Amino acid sequence: MRKDFCVFILTHKRANNMHTYEAVRKAGYTGRVIFLLDNEDDTIESYWHNFGKENCYVFDKQAVANKIDIMDLLPGKSAIVYARNVCFEVAKNLGYKYFLQLDDDYSNFRGRIEVDGVLRTSYIKDFDLLVDYIIEFLDISGADTVAMSQIGDFIGGTGSKIYKDRLARKAMNSFFCRTDKPISFSGRMNEDVTTYVSWGSRGKLFFTLADVSVDHLQTQSISGGMTAEYKNSGTYVKTFYTIMACPSSVKIYEMGDTHKRIHHQINWECAVPKIISSKFKKE
Repeated sequence: MRKDFCVFILTHKRANNMHTYEAVRKAGYTGRVIFLLDNEDDTIESYWHNFGKENCYVFDKQAVANKIDIMDLLPGKSAIVYARNVCFEVAKNLGYKYFLQLDDDYSNFRGRIEVDGVLRTSYIKDFDLLVDYIIEFLDISGADTVAMSQIGDFIGGTGSKIYKDRLARKAMNSFFCRTDKPISFSGRMNEDVTTYVSWGSRGKLFFTLADVSVDHLQTQSISGGMTAEYKNSGTYVKTFYTIMACPSSVKIYEMGDTHKRIHHQINWECAVPKIISSKFKKE
């Protein structure tokens, strides 16, 4: 495994319910995993006991809060946005050029393969090799970050948009990054969507790959993390953080057929700049 890369698991009060660590090791990752913890987590010693103090990094949450835009006036700091922002500084201080941000509630990593017109899945067994390929793409493409797709992206199988396009201009949940190209995340909730739309509107490149995906545990099914925050406010409030940031390209809509829920909808024709083919260049 390359020495200039590490995996960060962004976590809060889930030391005894840590699914992502098991999942990434099961996928064949042999490199370093660092648990990124905030100093307001009163279960830090449980992480030290379970995973070793040398594999945990504790950051000052208030110090990060003083530097970022939470986009509301609500009390408390139960949000992953603080850890997302401090990752770049931590990775640089530890001597890493590249890193991967992961949430703490993943169960599997899968590859996506079409066989006889049907979209099949295969579980990742050599995560180290996967890291090499994605970092190569990150460098060659000039992207600011590259993400793995999510299982819900493949509704419709080979007919799903992401599988047909092979690449989506967004990035959520899992972020392959370079320490020399830091990204600033904003908003208490929906910080990943808000970030890729707002920075994408300025020409930054955020990509999701169709070839590999992560499986999540059911939303709000385990305690800790941001579960309490989502249960208190629901998806309606979550969605409006992105609308506040990009009102010209994002709106609210009802998602689903029978059991509807509030979600964001992005008008990509208005959201990001387009790349014009070189064939239109004037001679």
